[in-house]
Amino acid sequence: MTGMIDRRGLLFAGGAAALVPWLPAWAQPVSSGLPTVSGTDIHLKIAHRMLTVDGKASHAIGINGTIPGPLVRLKEGTNARIHVTNGLTDEDSSIHWHGLLLPFHMDGVPGISFPGIAPGRTFTYEFPVRQSGTYWYHSHSGLQEQMGHYGPLVIDPAGADPVAYDREHVIVLSDHSALHPHVIFKKLKQMGGYFNYRKQTLASLLSGKDQPLKDRARWGAMRMDPTDISDVTGATYTYLVNGMGPEDNWTGLFRPGEKVRLRIINASAMTTFNIRIPGLRMTVVQADGLNVRPVDVGEFQIAVAETYDVVVAPDDRAYTLVAESSDRSGLGRATLAPRAGMTAPVPALRERPLATMKDMGMGGMGGMDHGAMGGGSGDMKHDMRDMSAAPTVKDTPTVQSISPMPVDRSGDPGQGLEDVPDVLTYQHLIALDRNPDTRVPSRQMQIHLTGNMERYMWAFDGVKMNEVTAPIPFTLGERVRVTLVNDTMMTHPIHLHGHFFELVTGKGDHAPRKHTVNVQPGGKLTFDLTADAPGDWAFHCHLLYHMHAGMMQVVTVRAAGDAA
Repeated sequence: MTGMIDRRGLLFAGGAAALVPWLPAWAQPVSSGLPTVSGTDIHLKIAHRMLTVDGKASHAIGINGTIPGPLVRLKEGTNARIHVTNGLTDEDSSIHWHGLLLPFHMDGVPGISFPGIAPGRTFTYEFPVRQSGTYWYHSHSGLQEQMGHYGPLVIDPAGADPVAYDREHVIVLSDHSALHPHVIFKKLKQMGGYFNYRKQTLASLLSGKDQPLKDRARWGAMRMDPTDISDVTGATYTYLVNGMGPEDNWTGLFRPGEKVRLRIINASAMTTFNIRIPGLRMTVVQADGLNVRPVDVGEFQIAVAETYDVVVAPDDRAYTLVAESSDRSGLGRATLAPRAGMTAPVPALRERPLATMKDMGMGGMGGMDHGAMGGGSGDMKHDMRDMSAAPTVKDTPTVQSISPMPVDRSGDPGQGLEDVPDVLTYQHLIALDRNPDTRVPSRQMQIHLTGNMERYMWAFDGVKMNEVTAPIPFTLGERVRVTLVNDTMMTHPIHLHGHFFELVTGKGDHAPRKHTVNVQPGGKLTFDLTADAPGDWAFHCHLLYHMHAGMMQVVTVRAAGDAA
């Protein structure tokens, strides 16, 4: 860019913010408003603090005094030493490095990979930095993540970056409530739909805006609610961008003519977001930290714990970045602008979505009479089980239903986006580089995602974490095809620690590789896994209260002949 400093070159020389302190704020190539720590020796402190969102203060947990925590910036090919001090006086804490490939005892999951960090103590994480891309970190202790214990992590590549851009902004999405997370969980246990204030009414049914009465009767017979899209909603949540509410309006500046890279991280506890920037196209260049062939989209859905990098080319005007919750009960809002103080219109919330029979796992059943499925949830459960042939699913109270005909939904844009044009799906993703392991899997396994919304119980194969008698075993180096079957009417972002896996979407040796995958309601999704990281690894739904309620197990990877 003639007449301008090569800011991209500075960025990948390492520690860009430290290298360009003489530039005015508008010209800084990295995100404003996010303190950064970098290098090979980093110190972080976890502590209580107050958080003010849209003028209202509430108790929270921060890292180095901020929410989100500071941007941790590492360099591929170096060795990281990160000293984490627990400044909480009354509980243990931890940091999990989400999506990082590291020794299992540095993964940061209490009870699985290390004991946790006691109050007043410091734990030093040491690991080689083996990758590059956009990631994040968060607590794996109790429900601290909901209280603000999370932060962004960016790893600059050792060599040239294939993504061309002039400036970047890190966008950390989250959900915040003044209610203590244990209070939220208690209310969910008392009534799974406690925070759903937008249930169907007789007036809405008669108006024709909602499902026909005959369909609503079928849902009633199954004792399920098509408005249950999100467990925790805008009734208690304020949706944040970089720790700021919609009224606070976090703003990222740019210079007209620049290509701006947005590193978007969903660090929320329970919220799936639909992302769009009215008036501006987005080019997706990275998913879960790994580069993909560029995909031009108008909108995309980002599940809890996923990351997407997009490049935009804004004109000399302001734009609103909209992060609308998937149930459309609220939104996070930020502004991209060439000059401070500029704003753009904030669109109204769109009409709330309703779950369909496809979300109940009936996607392949054509025009069958769903009313014949049985008059109550018990009948529904057994009828669906008979058709599903799922002998591995234990018949426990955690299994409210079994999807009778789950279908691959990797080509679906997400609930409520079915009629929206230009929406990203997993089918659009193609890895930029050839997959490191292209062997045919030597075995297959199926895991059912099960739940009981009425009792707020969640599990894998009907077994909650506290009921598990043995971990899920893998042999070091083996190649396994895993199919996740969602027997519930909720989406589940499933995360496997310590590994990436390839989505089976017909892309051959350029299948997209991810560490977190969102399994649509009543659907199934298949991935190929190379178990190349020895140790014990957490495997769980990344909806915080689902994990807390039991939707978590341990994967163990051992060399052949080693005892588990």
